[in-house]
Amino acid sequence: MWWGLICALFAACAYGVASVMQAIAAKATSGTEDRVDPRLLVRVLRQWKFVAGLALDVVGFVAQVAALRVLPLFVVQAALAGSLAVTAVAARVLGVRLGRREWTAVAVVCAGLALLGMSAESEGSDATGLGFRLVLVGAVVVLGTAGMFAGRASRRIRTPALGLIAGLCFGVVALSGRVLTSLAPLDLLTDPATYTLGVAGALAMLFYATALQRGSVTTSTAMMVIGETVFPSLIGVLVLGDTTRPGFAAVAAVGFVLAVSAALALARFGEPAPIEPVSAPLG
Repeated sequence: MWWGLICALFAACAYGVASVMQAIAAKATSGTEDRVDPRLLVRVLRQWKFVAGLALDVVGFVAQVAALRVLPLFVVQAALAGSLAVTAVAARVLGVRLGRREWTAVAVVCAGLALLGMSAESEGSDATGLGFRLVLVGAVVVLGTAGMFAGRASRRIRTPALGLIAGLCFGVVALSGRVLTSLAPLDLLTDPATYTLGVAGALAMLFYATALQRGSVTTSTAMMVIGETVFPSLIGVLVLGDTTRPGFAAVAAVGFVLAVSAALALARFGEPAPIEPVSAPLG
């Protein structure tokens, strides 16, 4: 189980650093104001920061899948929400000053993840059949359609809606990775979860990049964190058989709430603020 926790934390570190690079690239890329433009992904792929961040995402995803094979979804997804703590520290390296509130939130994320690690049960998940995989396919279609409509909404609605839909797409990625029964190439090619994983991942990046480009970083990231943690965690408990160690259910609940709440407090670090130049005093 502990190597699964190490994989989850490694994935969080990779995603945290990647988000800094991708958010900067998204903000620096022009786009259409009144809709979601799939060509945005093509434009951001021309920037080396986004490509480097994407490479980190791939490394993080491999670690995430490894963690999902031995840990409950609520542990892995809470750990991924903790990537915002990594992003906050990375932002400090780039010159953004962290206050007492931010450092406290980073510490609370770590405490919440420690509680989750103590309470996690490393038994495998319940087997799922073709029906669950078809539900995932339907979820991708619904979320893709909803994201396109959200892109045409007013600015007040568009940013939180796109952030939430992006988070839900990331949740589908996690669920798809969880139900993969084999990583052998032939098995992957014949498993519908492989394709929902890829399409949901692409939609998540598109909707999140659009939300970052055109709206509040804090709002976009906070809604994404809610979508990618709460939804898949509930499905893991209700459908996939995720459990805690006997007598540790309350500990797991407290750890999950602490980790996600503290991550939300760090949502503004979905993109580091630009460094303000210090002007010399007059006279």
